[in-house]
Amino acid sequence: MRNPSRVAVGLGLAGAVVATVLGFLTFGVQATVAPDHLPLAVATADNPVLRQAADQIASHGGDAVDWQVTDPAHARDLLDDKKVYGILELGQGPSVRIVTSGAVNPQGTQVAQQVLTGAAQGLLGALAQQQPGARLAPPEVVTVHPASTAGRTAPLAASALIWIGGMVGAMAFGLLVTRRGLRATPVARLTLVASISVFTTGVIVGFMKLWDSSLDVGWNVVGFLFLTAVAFAAVQGALLRLLHLRAASILGPMYLLAPAVAGTVPEMLNPAYRAVLWSWTPFRFSTEGLRSLLLGVPDAPDVRNGTVVLVAMAVVGLVVLLWPNRRRPAETPVETRELVSSGS
Repeated sequence: MRNPSRVAVGLGLAGAVVATVLGFLTFGVQATVAPDHLPLAVATADNPVLRQAADQIASHGGDAVDWQVTDPAHARDLLDDKKVYGILELGQGPSVRIVTSGAVNPQGTQVAQQVLTGAAQGLLGALAQQQPGARLAPPEVVTVHPASTAGRTAPLAASALIWIGGMVGAMAFGLLVTRRGLRATPVARLTLVASISVFTTGVIVGFMKLWDSSLDVGWNVVGFLFLTAVAFAAVQGALLRLLHLRAASILGPMYLLAPAVAGTVPEMLNPAYRAVLWSWTPFRFSTEGLRSLLLGVPDAPDVRNGTVVLVAMAVVGLVVLLWPNRRRPAETPVETRELVSSGS
């Protein structure tokens, strides 16, 4: 029997290793958040004076902000496509308007509004010095596709809850099958994916209606939720089939990545986390695609990208799940084994 003291030391070390890994994956992401080339737009009409002011604002972005000088119409298109997180519009008068969108990641919107407010105040201060005694109106704040608290929370919450629901169902299925010594059939695996997808989609739709009855939960939103559930359940089932219950060591930490990584815009992440975690985590595709659909921007590129990624996940996962079992070698009859033994 092993020495209990050595076992205790080994378990303590294992706990420290797990804490280190989870610290890097979760709290480390949040602790290193800072703007890094945050995309913003400064928009103005075809006016030489305002264009000069816009160019001056853009020249002071540094590494934290990546300004794009354009016209107001194009800037609104960029905002709908989530290529910028906010707009500083300069008009005649002069007038200054800060434009953000509820369909953009809430953290990106919050940081963008802070930067835009600072830039607007700096511009108005400079104009006040150039025009002593002039009455300059404070910057107007406009939000397109306004989102309630539930509307900002629901997309990420839906992705996380669908993942945890599928993980619990798949792991419980694998545990029961293993304990009873059964071999799951392709029909049983497909039934599991279907049941998880239907029930978790229903739960999320119910939560959305409970949190905010004004949310536009149309068939496009329901369909995207169902596709997300199928993709997640299929991948989870495939990993459990390949790795058995050891897959929990992958599925569990991936769930912890949801709020830490998918809830943050890439321009706020440390470049290492952006490349290693954010670039591939499935939660960002489901979260941002659902956010655009829920808040009335169905043509946003992240809806198309999310659909493609989720369909690919579903197809790969279902192929692994439905691949026929390898046949066990037939048992050699007792009489045959005895003949072979006596003949040898």
